[in-house]
Amino acid sequence: MNRKYLLVAVLFLATLSLTATAQYEESETKGFDRSKLFAGGTLGLAFGSNSTLVNVSPQMGYRFNKYLAAGAGINFIYSSYRYRYYVPEYKEDYGVAGLNVFGRVYPIDYLFLQIQPEANYNWGKFKFYDGSPDQKLESKVVPSLLGGVGAAIPAGSGAFLIMVQYDLLQNERSPYGNRAFYNFGYNFGF
Repeated sequence: MNRKYLLVAVLFLATLSLTATAQYEESETKGFDRSKLFAGGTLGLAFGSNSTLVNVSPQMGYRFNKYLAAGAGINFIYSSYRYRYYVPEYKEDYGVAGLNVFGRVYPIDYLFLQIQPEANYNWGKFKFYDGSPDQKLESKVVPSLLGGVGAAIPAGSGAFLIMVQYDLLQNERSPYGNRAFYNFGYNFGF
């Protein structure tokens, strides 16, 4: 994704947010309100003859007002892929466990911008099928900074989420790669 276009989109949405804020007055109760809590995250499973992917990444958040929400979550991702048509043939196992926090700004109803810093502990190994010794990846903590835009479509007592995100830090060991990726999910207690 071209960063120039991302900047233009952010500035456009910020302008809409200022316009909407000037036209809206919200009466709020003081203190913690349990009804503003929400829970969601990612649950992904994929299995094939050459690959396996398991992603369990729950999140919990709080909607402070019409425009702001924030929360935190944990990440767990396991992937395995067997490269059958490479010489030598090998299998890659890769794991990620980490923590994240996120902030959302809703410039207009149901549309949000999200920023999500993460610290993920990565590990992995390569198993070769030609008799070569296995190789381990150096285990280390890898930072990511996900930026994105999404929509929260009300449904029942929650909302369906559609998001496009991109890792802005582009660390070579990022679990997100160097392309934008899409998330679809549901938040309970919108």
